Amino acid sequence: MTENQAVQQKSVRRNRVAAAAACFAAALITVGVVGTPSATADGAAQGAARPAAVAAPAPGLGSAALVQSEDAVRQGLNPVGATVVLTGRQGLSACSGEETMRDLTEGRATAYASVAWTLDTDGLLTESAASAPTGAEAATWEKQLVALVQDCQDEPAGHWHYGAAHTLTVPGGTARWYPAYSGDGVAGGGVAVLRSGSKVAVVELTGRAAGAPNSVESIATAALKRLSS
Repeated sequence: MTENQAVQQKSVRRNRVAAAAACFAAALITVGVVGTPSATADGAAQGAARPAAVAAPAPGLGSAALVQSEDAVRQGLNPVGATVVLTGRQGLSACSGEETMRDLTEGRATAYASVAWTLDTDGLLTESAASAPTGAEAATWEKQLVALVQDCQDEPAGHWHYGAAHTLTVPGGTARWYPAYSGDGVAGGGVAVLRSGSKVAVVELTGRAAGAPNSVESIATAALKRLSS
């Protein structure tokens, strides 16, 4: 494959993901999957929507281990709806095309959990997590997630891209987070790859016209603490 063909392929992949994200957000609003800023991802608060007929998660991984609405509210965001999936079939990130956590792990995880929060502005806050049979396998999946993210660091001029990696740690977990930049170089959202023991996750804030990178760091830190608890 020539360099031009590779660039075109990645561009088509991102356009497809962007369109899918827009349709997904519209679908959430249409079906009325609505929570409140104080609701947790698994609908513990009164009035929060619960996903219908989901399988029980394996011990140690469920929606409570994922980023919550309150984590976004602390950064000035206003989540208005959420969908929780425990099948591993939510898209990983804006850079990974249609690949899911189940694809990346080849279905070997002992449990999956993902959440997609819609915001009152044009944006999504998503997280997809998996629990590995062993810590060694989790480390392998972490490296694969990092490679997916880094694939969108080196882009032609005028393309959106991820910036340099930053490392953060909490008791029991580590993460790499990356700010996202528009083709004009404006920071807006970002992505983080998380790992705690045998659990791995990717969390991403997309569709924000403006958003300081430290907002992504704060959300990634909150998500890592929940994954590590």
